[in-house]
Amino acid sequence: MKRTPIILLSITLLALSGCVSKKQKENTLNFSGAFALYPLNIKWAEEYKKTHEDVRFNISGGGAGKGMADALAGTVDLGMFSREIAQAEMDKGVWWVGLCKDAVIPTISKDNPYLEALKKRGITRDEFRKIFIEGSIKSWSEILPTTGDKPITVYTRSDACGAAGTWAKYLGGTQEDLAGVGVHGDPALAQAVSIDKFGLGFNNTIYIYDVKSNEKRPGMEIIPLDQNENGKIDPEESFYSTFDNVLAAIANGNYPSPPARELYFVSKGKPIKKATLDYLKWTLTEGQKFVKEAGYVRITQDRIDSYLKKLQQ
Repeated sequence: MKRTPIILLSITLLALSGCVSKKQKENTLNFSGAFALYPLNIKWAEEYKKTHEDVRFNISGGGAGKGMADALAGTVDLGMFSREIAQAEMDKGVWWVGLCKDAVIPTISKDNPYLEALKKRGITRDEFRKIFIEGSIKSWSEILPTTGDKPITVYTRSDACGAAGTWAKYLGGTQEDLAGVGVHGDPALAQAVSIDKFGLGFNNTIYIYDVKSNEKRPGMEIIPLDQNENGKIDPEESFYSTFDNVLAAIANGNYPSPPARELYFVSKGKPIKKATLDYLKWTLTEGQKFVKEAGYVRITQDRIDSYLKKLQQ
């Protein structure tokens, strides 16, 4: 009889432990996916926890392909995704909301010996296609009147990602069509291009520019798009000097879409967990004030309203 209170106390503690564990699970949000959206989601999580101290976040990169796969498998609450939703993904039951915009931009090293000429001339979409997909342009001398025949070292992404898919779509292909040295992840691709003076790649804007300084990151430079294909960069095509200028060009459409694109959270069907739904609503309302600060472009209020309505359905 004397041992009964101890047994009852043990059972009570186990029950309470189970309740705490269940509550922690309900208030833990798991994300994986696009490097493009990773910095903004980190910023959002930091701000959200200031008023929602009980919510925990697990956020990992890995590429948009991983985000979609994990979301459809149900191993994360939300996948971070950075290209258009494909019909095949819709057929598998993917659910999504758009959050903001950014862009994929062609990158080279600041030490490229042809940098100034490339800034004045730019490269057309057709020329980029011949470099990245057709492989018919292999050296810088085929684009510029240079001495010597220095080959272009082409870099692409080795992981299934929105940046590569969006860049390939701009060129009329798919990620699988892109040639080049495969590099995993945005940070590594930016690093590879920055240290190769004859290299050429592409990156999401947040990995080219520094949000705080508004300038390009060390070692990084950009090849402007010659959109009207007149062999020179006109004033309306010259907006790459600062991050603010690029974001404005994305917002007003001076930088084309693609390679500008909307970024998404995705899941297998509409989320049912309250913590997930609350966070989604916050990102589309209060969280929008952090979009520009984090280095992204806000989507229109009409689109935000359509996604908020989707949350209520």
